[in-house]
Amino acid sequence: MYTDSHFHLDHFELKGNVPEMIDHAREAQVNRLIAIGGSDEANALALKTAKTYPGTLWATAGYDRDLSPGWDRETARLRETLSHPEVVAVGESGLDYFHKQNDPEDQKILFEAMLDLAAQTAKPMIIHSREAEDDTLAMLTNFSKRWPDADRPCGVLHCFTGSADFARKLLDLNLMISFSGIVTFKNAADIREAAKIVPADRLLIETDSPYLAPHPFRGERNQPALVPHVAACLAECRETTPEDIAETTTQNAIRFFGLHSIA
Repeated sequence: MYTDSHFHLDHFELKGNVPEMIDHAREAQVNRLIAIGGSDEANALALKTAKTYPGTLWATAGYDRDLSPGWDRETARLRETLSHPEVVAVGESGLDYFHKQNDPEDQKILFEAMLDLAAQTAKPMIIHSREAEDDTLAMLTNFSKRWPDADRPCGVLHCFTGSADFARKLLDLNLMISFSGIVTFKNAADIREAAKIVPADRLLIETDSPYLAPHPFRGERNQPALVPHVAACLAECRETTPEDIAETTTQNAIRFFGLHSIA
């Protein structure tokens, strides 16, 4: 039984094929899905769909870095969404200096507000970081100290694309690390090296659907049903079995997101 710890509903909702997507996931033994928010619209869609598929799909809610320019710094709507038991984490949010579309200082203000909400609500943080490792680590250092739940990690760096050294620094800050289909790409040797050093109890897998389909589906639309291909790649580089990766990452997701308490 697999868990896709990070996917986006927008594309599937637009195409009107959410039920089909979930059926395909179940056929592939992907029985738990975490639908990621990032805007009021995405948050509402994730929550609505989680209520439609209890015990199969859960939601996160937050404001992503794309909203940083012109953000009104109003969090009342977000706080209300986070109050629902189906919403199990804050995010995604974080820093992205690769696309150079939004000012880094604006991104940091928004990210800090999301980290504050995570600490206040004791719901872990879903973190995006691309070409922003130093600033990400600096902000997470403070957040990790404020995290109120001693029994579980404070957040997850999703779609990990960094080095083993970056992974170690995140692990020292009490974070989970999640690998997407990128780990299966031929040019991802450094990511696979990082995957080898992540402790079993800090490991998650995801698709980041509808993006980043794993090999051999690269270039196609991704979907949660393909997360077993991520598990198979991790199993090979960690010298274990896909079944072990499936079991380990599912139990990690249940603990990290608190799924056992609301399923």
